[in-house]
Amino acid sequence: MRKTTLGAVGLAVAGTLALTGCKNGNEELPPAQTASPSAQPSQPAQPSASASPSAGGSQAPAGAAGTAKSGQTFKIGEAAQIPFDYGSNKGGTIALTVTSIEQGNPADLDVLKLGDQVKGKVPYYIHYSAKNTGSTDLSFSSVGHIKGLLGDGSEAQGLSIIGKFEKCPNESLPKGFVNGQTQASCAVALAPSAQTKVGSAEYWGDPYNSLGNGKGLVWK
Repeated sequence: MRKTTLGAVGLAVAGTLALTGCKNGNEELPPAQTASPSAQPSQPAQPSASASPSAGGSQAPAGAAGTAKSGQTFKIGEAAQIPFDYGSNKGGTIALTVTSIEQGNPADLDVLKLGDQVKGKVPYYIHYSAKNTGSTDLSFSSVGHIKGLLGDGSEAQGLSIIGKFEKCPNESLPKGFVNGQTQASCAVALAPSAQTKVGSAEYWGDPYNSLGNGKGLVWK
């Protein structure tokens, strides 16, 4: 079965942004609506938020030839070949590209109803794309683990969004995501003030996210 959870927004570490899904045969189930504490009885459910701590480091993969190495830096717009597994979709390969980092407006976050949790913070939208470059069908996989980095290299706070956020859409890969297929996506990073910018992005998914001395892949 494919499961899609909608209607909740959580304040979380950058890079954990992901919509999860699975499949039931070849058919997708329609999205399920879920209520949240901030929903009004006569209106659609509103998103809610909760704080969470930052995540740790990563470890270098034993990659094949052409595979990006732990700690490698790319220019924005440059693709990195990475191994990619998700659920039962094992042995995949994707070309991951951070295509742009766009500064948003603090008012963009009003729809998420996060209140003081994002007061004074500026959203940045990290746009990226994933292209299936392997032989594994990656239908319904989720390509997340993208976080923003501030000018001093420290990690920006991020939002883990489940549901729809029009300013920065992020969805699971569609059915039939085979070799050559590409999908654009987006992750949200929060700068602590208007004087601080999110200038680069890091991918810290498998096999770059194990605890150790390794580092993720960085675009700047």
